[in-house]
Amino acid sequence: MILVGLPGSGKSTVGRLAAELLGAGWVDLDVSIEQRAQKSVARIFAEDGEPAFRALEAELGDAVLAGDPVVMSPGGGFIADPTRRRHLLARGLVIYLETSAPVAAARARVEKGRPLLMGADPVDRMRELLRQREAGYLEAHEKVTTDALPAEAVARRVAELARARGGW
Repeated sequence: MILVGLPGSGKSTVGRLAAELLGAGWVDLDVSIEQRAQKSVARIFAEDGEPAFRALEAELGDAVLAGDPVVMSPGGGFIADPTRRRHLLARGLVIYLETSAPVAAARARVEKGRPLLMGADPVDRMRELLRQREAGYLEAHEKVTTDALPAEAVARRVAELARARGGW
């Protein structure tokens, strides 16, 4: 199962909680990337550029999807590329954690080191990211709106969808 959505939509928190509910493994793809590169995502963006980050993200994401079923929490842009999106939709249950730009910005503001939010007004930047990515997000197999729900409730809904649609 692959959780997609804006930065701050809850992919990591919900992914971890849903994996626990399903008795499954969980992979935070950004953490895997940082371990492989031996530097933070922010440093990868700054030193190597976004294309290098996206290439590493695709390589490690493919490796995760080739293994045992897990709950995967990738970065917000993981599904933006149309070819990658078709591949993901064919490989596993994709669930869009729909979050409004202001809520995503407020949640993401708590975390430092988000390269695509640095130097910009967070709400404006989230609106721009949503404008760029929403059509791709909406191709997901399922959607869960997160704004008014605690992470635990979103995780329960994600686990229900995984059982009903993903064979968990």
